[in-house]
Order: sequence, then C-alpha cells, then structure tokens
Amino acid sequence: MSATFQGYQRKDGLYGSRNYVAIIPSVFCVNEVAMAIAHQVEGCVPYCHHKGCTQLEPDLEWTTDALIRIGQNPNIGAILIVSLGCEGTNNARLVEALKETGKPVERIVSQELGGATAAIRIGSDIARNMWLGISGQQRVSAPLSAYTMGIKCGGSDTTSGLASNPVIGYVSDKIVDAGGKVIFSETTEFIGAEHILARRCRNPEDAKRVFEIVQEVETEANKRGVDMRKGQPTPGNIRGGISSIEEKSLGAIVKSGTRPIEGIIGYNDAPPKPGLWIKHSPAKEIELLSAMAIAGSQCILFSTGLGAPQGYPGVPVLKVCGNPVTFVRQKEEMDIDAGQVVLGNKSVEEVGEEAFAKLLRVLSGEATRSEAVKYYASMDIYTPGNSL
Repeated sequence: MSATFQGYQRKDGLYGSRNYVAIIPSVFCVNEVAMAIAHQVEGCVPYCHHKGCTQLEPDLEWTTDALIRIGQNPNIGAILIVSLGCEGTNNARLVEALKETGKPVERIVSQELGGATAAIRIGSDIARNMWLGISGQQRVSAPLSAYTMGIKCGGSDTTSGLASNPVIGYVSDKIVDAGGKVIFSETTEFIGAEHILARRCRNPEDAKRVFEIVQEVETEANKRGVDMRKGQPTPGNIRGGISSIEEKSLGAIVKSGTRPIEGIIGYNDAPPKPGLWIKHSPAKEIELLSAMAIAGSQCILFSTGLGAPQGYPGVPVLKVCGNPVTFVRQKEEMDIDAGQVVLGNKSVEEVGEEAFAKLLRVLSGEATRSEAVKYYASMDIYTPGNSL
C-alpha cells in the first residue's frame, strides 16, 4: 500500500500539512502591525520581511511575485494582506492572484484606517473571523505525490556529509519514487561539485545551466574581491572539520539523493512536474526557506551538524542532526538523530526510514521541535537588486 498523509485539501487541488491564516505585510513598514494581529488571534502566522519599498521596479515585481507564491502555499487557508498605503508592491495584482486560489482574502490599508493602532484593531477582527471560518476544516487522506519537499542544510560539520545529508537523500529518493516533488538549492554550495550535478541532469541544457549558475555567484563574489573557490566555509564549518568549500559542497549535494535532476527553476518558481529539481537560490537560511515555501513545500527537511534552530512561518521545518554530541546537547531543537549512523549503531537506511515515518506524521499534523516552541518568526525574501 502506497504511503499517504492526512492534509487539508484546497480548492486549487493542493494539500496542506497546516491550516493557518497568513498575515502578509505588503511592505516592511507594517511588519509590527502584522505581528500584533498574529499575536492576538489564534491560528495566524505573520510573514514579516524587509521588502516592498525603495526598490527598483523589477525587484518590486519580484517581491510581489514572492508574496503571491507564499500566500498560494497549501499550508495557508486564508490570507490577510496588511498594507501601509504608499508602498511600491503591486497590491492589486497581489490580491487578485491570491483570490484565484479560492481562499478567503482581505486587505487593510493602515493609512486609510487611521494608522497602526486602528489597523491592528480592525485587522484583528478580520483575522479572527477568518480563523473561525477555516478552523473547522478536516484533514483528508492525501497521496504522497501531492507532497513537495524542500531541503536545506545549515550549521554544517563533517557529520552533515556523513550522516544527516545522506539520510535526507534517502528520503528524497523515496519521495521522488512516490511521484512527489523534491527541491534542493544553495547554489554557493555546488561550487566544486557542479560537474557531479551536471551529470545527473536529464538534458544537456540543464547540465550546462548548472555550470552557469555557479559561475554567476562566483562572478558576483569576484566583483567584491573575493575568490569563493579558494576561500573557506564559515568559521563554524571550519571548527566542525570542513576544510574547503569543495569538501562542503560534496557533502551538501548528497542530501539531494540519487535520482535524475529534472531541471533548474528560479527563486520565485515552483516545480512544473514531479521529480527532483534544483532551485537557483542563495544559501542564507531565512531567504532560502522562503524559496521552499514559495515552491509550495508543506514541510522542509533541514540537515545540521553543529545545530541550527531556524523554523519558518506556516511551514514545519524537520531537523535531521548528524552529530550525536549536538543531538544530546540540543535535543530540544533536533527531531531526528542521524548521529547514530556516525556511531555505527544504525545504517543510513534505518535512520532514513525513521525520518520518513516522522515526516509522514508531521505532514499529518504532528509538531516539529521548532513548532513546539514557536521558533518560526524569521523570514525574508531574496531579491537580485540593491535597496535604494
């Protein structure tokens, strides 16, 4: 019998692992308004970011696209957009696109309501009614082919490449084989391993594109006088035993599993069909986790060795820890003990099956460690251009 999970079915045919009212500021100026509303009303999550104004037009459109995709994520059941009133985000397009999902969508404008205090009061009333409207929705059986898995690694050490990344790679293969979608990213962590990824691409055009996106990030670094290929990873990576960016990359790409790569998508894109996909994105946690939510991921698997506490608004983040010492020391933040592989007590396949079973439970409503303590407030949106 094929694996399934219990999810919330949306009118657009997607299935969510959670059922939240999203409080989405269209500009950073009203982040505090969004946070205040979310804190006052049960079932709400704020998506506070630092975009929406003092950006060039292409980046404002990019920001609008990202906010649309975040609201389209199947873990969201209703959406309240909070605007200031003079921002550059395309609010008309934002509202129209989100209404096409069939979800309840409302927008308030702080300047028109009399300021932040009034916006918090009125927005809280709207959000409360939204929560009451969706809170009675029931979970139904969903095929694993309806799952989109996002992958991230952070706080890496030598055990990441030896244990936690291979465990996630094992789960990745299972999701692809079940007809689901898997997305891995962190283009800077392809450096030195791009030839391996290129060989796994289904077509020559995507194989060529792997080399191109790596060159793009290296060119940007070179403009600032930095040679990333000869540089070292982060100080924490070095203390954890990783000697070079190439060594880190060889360990990082293992979390993508072994299946063929279907193609390469952009930051604001979602995979157009099942299979394994590369997303061209920075490695910074709060921007990359947004990229996975934008792609429609209902749960993100996060590999770590040194320990990383990040969660994400509206999307559970499942921590797979490769370091047995870290797992004991930070047990309140880690979900899966892949350190047993390093100790020789279990195989990658055994821990992989544990992680897969845990994933199905999380998709069906079981809380992750970061959710249990509400460590999921931080997020942001990557844009190519600079703020003005």
